[in-house]
Amino acid sequence: MRTLLHPRFLPAALCLLAANAFALSLNDLSNTDATSGLRAALEKGSSAAVGKLGQENGFLNNEKVHIPLPRILEKARPLLEMSGRGQQLNDLETAMNHAAEAAVPMAKPLLMDAIKSLTVTDAKRILSGGDTSVTDFFRERTGAKLSVQFLPIVKRVTDRSSLSAKFNGAVGQVNKLGVGKAPASVEDYVTERAVDGLFVMIAEEEKEIRRDPIGTGSKILRKVFGAL
Repeated sequence: MRTLLHPRFLPAALCLLAANAFALSLNDLSNTDATSGLRAALEKGSSAAVGKLGQENGFLNNEKVHIPLPRILEKARPLLEMSGRGQQLNDLETAMNHAAEAAVPMAKPLLMDAIKSLTVTDAKRILSGGDTSVTDFFRERTGAKLSVQFLPIVKRVTDRSSLSAKFNGAVGQVNKLGVGKAPASVEDYVTERAVDGLFVMIAEEEKEIRRDPIGTGSKILRKVFGAL
């Protein structure tokens, strides 16, 4: 005698079937395939992100990672424009984005080292994680190091372009107006935003690989991410 599943239990049953199918797909992948596939994804995603952000206007013209003025300066913009400092603010914002653009290519060696350190355990954890688990791996392994490495590069750019002087001048005006507190330094602010922007773009690349592994043209990516 057949037993029919009540309709209200169908969603739970379908979820269970999907979970079992997912587990079987992962188990079908060898440790070598899983690790090779993840390394390929890490390299493809990170290289594409660095390439896009490190080119001319990579930050400035990308609304997803564009570095705005610190909130306190933007808040004070109407008053600063009234005192003839509007162009100074525009120049400041442009220079900050160029400073981030100059720093990002330096991320490549650190990202490649993180890829080399990938273990089988890491690979399985990433594959069973969410849509940005590759990006989360990168952030965990490189986030703090990237900040340390970016800071002196950003500082060299800001010193050469007199960005620090422009920033301090704007901050000085804001402090006189008493509208709030600005970041400690332009270097710290730009460095933090540059690192965040890099991970935003790596996440975008990761989502695209997961969405269309066949379109990557890579057999191992197709095999690994196609199984998901």
